[in-house]
Amino acid sequence: MTVGPGACPLTVLEVVEETADARSLILAVPEEQRDRFNYRPGQFLTMRAPGPDGSRSARCYSLSSAPGVDPHLKITVKRVAGGLVSNWICDEIRAGDAIEALPPAGLFTPSRPEDDLLLFAGGSGITPVMSIIKAVLAGSTGSAVLFYANRDESSVIFAAELRDLMARAPHRLQVIHLLESLHGLPAAASLAQLAAPFADRDKAFVCGPGPFMDAVAEALRAVGVTGDRVVVERFKSLTTDPFAAPAASGPAADTAASVDVTLDGACHSFDWPATTPLLDLLLSHGLDAPFSCREGACSACACRVTVGEVTMLRNDVLEDEDLAEGWVLACQSLPASDHVEVTYD
Repeated sequence: MTVGPGACPLTVLEVVEETADARSLILAVPEEQRDRFNYRPGQFLTMRAPGPDGSRSARCYSLSSAPGVDPHLKITVKRVAGGLVSNWICDEIRAGDAIEALPPAGLFTPSRPEDDLLLFAGGSGITPVMSIIKAVLAGSTGSAVLFYANRDESSVIFAAELRDLMARAPHRLQVIHLLESLHGLPAAASLAQLAAPFADRDKAFVCGPGPFMDAVAEALRAVGVTGDRVVVERFKSLTTDPFAAPAASGPAADTAASVDVTLDGACHSFDWPATTPLLDLLLSHGLDAPFSCREGACSACACRVTVGEVTMLRNDVLEDEDLAEGWVLACQSLPASDHVEVTYD
């Protein structure tokens, strides 16, 4: 397998049928890549799958495994009607196959293991939430209340595993199933009634289809859960190939700045062409700079500007306070001053 910059082939150890339309892949990381594939609960992998015409398509899939709990990485994928990659995974992948992947990334992760969490998951949105639940229960004090929405009982991913976790930790995990076949579609008003007794929890995590998350957001506002206590994960389709080799840097005449980059304890200095994103510059010089989506949507490439200024073409994840502290996305950053200093450390 020929892999793209920064990517690694992961071996499929086992394929688990979760429901008729969902599969989990247990994945082995090569020993020499283990440090790069350390992760936090709730993060995702960016993977690339072959298409029928010989092309390859990239998708992001959340990890349902939890660090320190599960011995191997596990992603869980629900079939999407007409979905090229999800159908390939559900129908074609077998144990022994290899899948090209980038290291884990994402901000949908608890900052403190001792927090008491309020969780909302819809359909396959349970995947990163399951990772978070297992990590919480692996700690000594944190707890979780989960509201889990599905079409019907047969579509509940991880049903048996959730029952087992509740049986082993009845005072720390509560799961309330919201089945459309019995209760109808979740509405903001009914969700607010359910959430009200838990409005004082440290954080709320929300993942699922857009309308479901919108209803949950409205419900949380109604019961006084402020935005700084709500973490939302939105599934986004990649429009470019993050595995592709970086574009060649522009000619010397295009050089707009010089840049000093501190990465893994070493400082590197380069001329920085005006139209070359910082990440592409670093990758073209052979540096192992972190990244995942390369679309300004995941924060895996975040670094901090300590001297000078940059302009970002796109930013879907960094908040105003992050920007004020100098954080930028390397995949979207162009030079805006003659000299820039950046650190990843």
